[in-house]
Amino acid sequence: MDTCNEPPVSDSNSTTNTNISERSEFGVQLKILRINDQIRELQTIIRDKQTSRGDFVFYADRLIRLVVEEGLNQLPFTQCVVTTPTGHHFDGIQFAKGNCGVSIMRSGEAMEHGLRDCCRSIRIGKILVKSNDDTGEAKVFYAKFPSDIHNRKVLLMYPILNSGNTVIQAVRVLREHGVKDCNIILLTLFCTPHGVRAVINKARDITILTSEVHTTTPNHFGTKYFGTD
Repeated sequence: MDTCNEPPVSDSNSTTNTNISERSEFGVQLKILRINDQIRELQTIIRDKQTSRGDFVFYADRLIRLVVEEGLNQLPFTQCVVTTPTGHHFDGIQFAKGNCGVSIMRSGEAMEHGLRDCCRSIRIGKILVKSNDDTGEAKVFYAKFPSDIHNRKVLLMYPILNSGNTVIQAVRVLREHGVKDCNIILLTLFCTPHGVRAVINKARDITILTSEVHTTTPNHFGTKYFGTD
């Protein structure tokens, strides 16, 4: 596997980020939103079987937005100076160009709106992976990416990381299109320790960002969000 060259920009991970925490058994590859009452309530509503679909979508979108916003903090940036309307100079930053999103269909498409709310012009690709009901084996049926995806940082979107099989297949396809593991940031809402371990074992340079690691995940997410339950 090719290693990543150091980019000529600042790395967001080089500074202390109080919004995320890490679990030592998974190392720096796994980043978890630092829990607070707001996040715990969102997780509770999404897990509650009594939650109506309207409320489910509303609160899921809120949690998606939090994960997406933190995902953007993992992207590289450059220093810049701008001039304010009053003529003063302000030392700021701007994110490096060349980022894109990729959603794993269908549940990953629920996260596209949250990404576009933060990055209006960002390009988004899609991957369709289906699992065999009997064996659990995942197979890729469709993939469409920006033609220069091999030069981009990829925000891979999949809300529930359970076994890890679907994400592993998606990463394999991205590799086939020239994307290095260290340029992939997986944005997920809920994941299991087994799923995290499976993905990291297959892609040791990937970054996984989630709101929670738990032995059980709300696997009804996709059907509830899209109203197909």
